[in-house]
Formats: sequence, structure tokens, C-alpha cells
Amino acid sequence: MPRTHLVLDSAFTVGPVRRRLFGGFVEHLGRHVYDGIHEPAHESADEHGFRKDVIELVKELGVTTIRYPGGNFVSGYKWEDGVGPVEQRPRRLDLAWHSTETNEVGLHEFQQWLDSVGSELMLAVNLGTRGAAEAIELLEYANIPGGTARSEERKANGREEPFGITMWCLGNEMDGPWQLGHKNAEDYGKLAAMTAKAMRQIQPDLELVACGSSGASMPTFGEWERTVLEHAYEDVDYISAHAYYEEDQDLTSFLASGANMDHFIKTVTTAADHVQAHKGSDKRIDISFDEWNVWSITKWEAQQKTFTLDEWPVAPRLLEDVYTVADAVVLGGLLISLLRHADRVASASIAQLVNVIGPIMTEPGGEAWRQTTFFPFSVTSRLAHGTSLNVVASGDTIDGGKHGTVPVVDSAATVEDGHAAVFLVNRHQSESTTVTIDLSGLDVDGDVHAEGIWDDDLHAVNDLSNTSRVGLRTNESVRREGDTITIELPPVSWTALSIG
Repeated sequence: MPRTHLVLDSAFTVGPVRRRLFGGFVEHLGRHVYDGIHEPAHESADEHGFRKDVIELVKELGVTTIRYPGGNFVSGYKWEDGVGPVEQRPRRLDLAWHSTETNEVGLHEFQQWLDSVGSELMLAVNLGTRGAAEAIELLEYANIPGGTARSEERKANGREEPFGITMWCLGNEMDGPWQLGHKNAEDYGKLAAMTAKAMRQIQPDLELVACGSSGASMPTFGEWERTVLEHAYEDVDYISAHAYYEEDQDLTSFLASGANMDHFIKTVTTAADHVQAHKGSDKRIDISFDEWNVWSITKWEAQQKTFTLDEWPVAPRLLEDVYTVADAVVLGGLLISLLRHADRVASASIAQLVNVIGPIMTEPGGEAWRQTTFFPFSVTSRLAHGTSLNVVASGDTIDGGKHGTVPVVDSAATVEDGHAAVFLVNRHQSESTTVTIDLSGLDVDGDVHAEGIWDDDLHAVNDLSNTSRVGLRTNESVRREGDTITIELPPVSWTALSIG
């Protein structure tokens, strides 16, 4: 049986766990907004048309900050289409996802939904087909108290008080050839810097996110970040990171995805720190990991088709991945990577929330349910508070496929006010692993409770035919004797320990 030993000590820390680490992402894509969060005809709909059963699940999930309205969608979006009387709003072609956007839900409605779920808005501006002028008009509309054309327009549209949005994304995946308004790094860096400067002339204390690469597989990855920040370093606060992982018939590599995310984060921070050194700046740029998840991209690419001129459906079923136990274990491992880099990852958004590669699924006129990936996210958001610890780990290793040799057990831990949480993934596909945890460096008393995700069928799912096939399980093997915890982790499992 493989073995792993962990040492936790309050003297060895990574950094504070910022609550934005547990953010989400809502894009006008497929059935995410319409027939997802918003379905006025549903029996659970509130006065604004939002499904209350979905609201309760989002609250349970524990998302803190939600990026909106895209995504690829934002690069063709006119924010003005989503304000004013709903019956007067135009229907538009959504070129990103080849759909029709009805604009029934816009900024005002989405903020009402955010108020219901208790999350903060991270708003993206269109730097694809639009630019700085439209961005500052949106900022004026959203945040100026009154007395100007756009702020008075907001009041006339029913919102007296400003939205008070502090975090803004300067476009989306502008390095991607698929993106409307795709730009090279030089052009985007100049536009981002100009837009940021203009926005700060209205509100200097904004938190602004520049677009990093849309993925580590991009040929310009690393160099894109460096070039963009050479232009915009002093004008922005964060650089974005996007990463998706899939099994694609290679479970060994899939289970080691966290090692790739670690490398991704180190590469981006190295590029940012290079620019900091080159400029001699006292300012540090951190990461907004504002798109991350498990996603069967290969299947999606194979399913894409050529549309005819008259095929522009409203809220088609797109990207509705059904997640397995293995997917949930890997997602829990990605959360471990984010916690391990809490000093540099200031914000992160699971992409996305409902129906579209989301931890929550709905059926029109029917029920809403938790996918397997719901559980590691909700538990980690609930338990991970305070300070992320630098876990000293020793033990057996295993083949991580294309990611090389990796530890059998991946781990992260947090501590706050006499309470600790430890998060564990056993990557071994056939053997349980014994883990011992030395708590002598922590002032944490009390009992330990362990719960997680594992199953004899790694490809078991929750779907419409059985919405509760997979759920959290209690690990009864956990024991605490003095300052030592011992637990046996099942093969291919994610486990969270709550101590104190």
C-alpha cells in the first residue's frame, strides 16, 4: 500500500486564501442564462424570472465573485442592448456561439440575481469589436452616482444607486483566432493600457484584469503575457489565466492535471515578474484564473457543425458535459493547486456554473441537480479559510503520464482561528493510500471529520435519469491520536478533512 506523510506548521505559509478564489462564471452561452438561471415559466421562478431552486444551489456551491457576461460572447456584445425596458430591447446575432441573443437578461437583471445568490460582480468589457470609449461609458453608467447622461439613464432604468462594480476584465482571450476582434499582443497590450488609463480617470481604485493567453497550448503562451504587460503593467492589477482539462482516454495523465496547473501558474507569474524586474516596478501583478474546469474540448470540437444563414437558435443545448466521478476527483485536485498558489492567484472562476460545463444542471420546467463536480467545489469553498499552508509532503510517487512523475497523493491545507482543513487526492488507480498528518506545528484541537468523492465506477454520473447517483461520502477510517492524523484514501478519490 502506498504511503504519504504530511507535515503542517503555522510557520510555513503560502499566503492568505482570498475569497475570490472561489468565484464562478456566467456567460450568455447555450442554456446558461435562458432555461438555466432564468426561466420565468418555471414553478420556482421569482418575480424577476430567476429559478429559486437554482439560486439555492448556487448559494450552496459557495461562489463568491462571478464573471459576466463572457467569455467569447462579450467580444461582440453591446452592453446598451441589455438595459432599458425589456420589451424594447433588440434581438441580436451572437456570433461567438451562433445563437440569437434576446437580451431579456442584462446588467440590471443579472445584478438582481447576484443579490439573491450573494455574489460579487466581475464585469467584462468588449475590447473585441469595441474599445475604450464604450468601456468608459459602461463604467459611467454603472458606477457614477448621478448627474451625467449615462448615470441618469441608469436611474431612469430603475436603479437609483450605482452598481459599485470594482473588478473589471479588459476583454476576453484576445490572443485566440476564434475571438471577434482577435489581436496580436502588441495591439492588445496598447488597447488594454489605454482603456485602463481611461477607466482610472473616472475611478482610480478599480481592479483591472488584462487578458493573458487563452491556454498554455497557444504558440505565444508566456511571450503574450510578457508583451501585454510591457505595455500595461502599471495600468492593470491582474493577468488572466484560462485552463481546461479532459480525460480523453488517458486517465493517468488526467489524474495528474494539477501538476500542469502548477506549471501554468509558475509560467505566468514568471512572465509577470520578469516585466516587473525589467521596469523596476514596486508593483506585483497577480493572477485572475478566471476560467478553469474539466471540459471535454475534444468532443466539443468534433461536434461543431456548419450552420446555414437562417439557423440562429435561442438558448440551444451547447457544452452540456455530464461529469463523472473521475472528473470530480480531478476538479478537487485543481482546487488543491489553486490553494497551493494562493499567494499569486488572487481570483479564480470555475467556468461555468449552470448547464454549460457547469456543476449545476437544469431541465426546462423540471428539476435542478448537482453534478459530481459540485461537491469538491462546495466543500472546499466552505472549509478553506484563513491561510494556505506550505504542506511538507513525503511519500510514494506514481507515473503521471504526459505530466511526468507525480506524488501519489496531492495535498493542500488551510488554517484559521484554531480550525484547519486538509484536501487530498489519491491518484492511484488500483490501491488505497495511507496518509499520516503531523499537526504538532498547529494549534488545532478537536475532532477530525473526513468526507469526499470516490466510487467503484469512476464514470458514474448524476443525470436526469438519476440526479443523486453520486454524492459526498464519509471516510470512516480517519483517526486522530494526539497530534497525528491517519487516514486511508480509496483509489482515485478526493477527500476533505475538517479539524477542530
